[in-house]
Amino acid sequence: MSYTEELFGIKDKVYVLTGGGGVLAGAIAEGIAKAGAKVALLDIRIENAQKRAELINKNGGVAKAYETNVLDLSVLEKTRDEINKDFGDIDVLINLAGGNMAGASIMPDQTIFDLKVPDFEKVVNLNLNGTVLPTIVFTKDMAKNKKGCVINISSMAAFRAISRQLGYSAAKAAVSNFTRWMSMEMAIKFGDGIRVNALAPGFFIGDQNRALLINEDGSYTDRGKTVIANTPMGRFGEADELIGAVIFLSSNASKFVTGVVLPIDGGFEAYSGV
Repeated sequence: MSYTEELFGIKDKVYVLTGGGGVLAGAIAEGIAKAGAKVALLDIRIENAQKRAELINKNGGVAKAYETNVLDLSVLEKTRDEINKDFGDIDVLINLAGGNMAGASIMPDQTIFDLKVPDFEKVVNLNLNGTVLPTIVFTKDMAKNKKGCVINISSMAAFRAISRQLGYSAAKAAVSNFTRWMSMEMAIKFGDGIRVNALAPGFFIGDQNRALLINEDGSYTDRGKTVIANTPMGRFGEADELIGAVIFLSSNASKFVTGVVLPIDGGFEAYSGV
């Protein structure tokens, strides 16, 4: 084994990815599968996750899709048992499930008093509880073995006050806080072999925000232009640009890294606009 492989090797590790049918999850899954990981793709709608798993397997990787619900502990526990049967103990959990709703946002022609509270509650529930509950279920193998990694997905909306995104911002700020809390909990009570960190992506194009940022002809919307103007690298992120950070945070290269929320944003968080 080379020194690089010793540091960054993830071969045969079992990864669980919630939100497995999404664009970011798909790119990460393909990347870690190429590096030799075994991948369990979880989603409440299994179709896209199944397609991704089939593509990974066709290309020589190892992956399987599982239908689950990140907001239901009993369903998650059944899913964990299936994964244990298929792949063995879980080494890494990546909490990618999340989303937004229009009613939880405040548009330019609205004020805070137009907030649809039920939508706000749904967004917070999906993003926060949809991270907390899978973590409770899928870290039990890690606690037993006293080793493993959790990678949550926060957001630039947790670092900066970004207009419109009230519900999503509040939920992701809570995810960042939970990441730090859980890192402390696992290290103190189960040892230094379990680490909990998060990624904070900047602006990546996905199914939910594509129309908000890019016009049908490929040009940027006004919102998209504002984002690019505040991103020093001058572009949106590409989904496969998350893979390296995932491998780093789930390999020996980051053995003393826990409780970190890592921006992957082209400099957005660092830029003051001046």
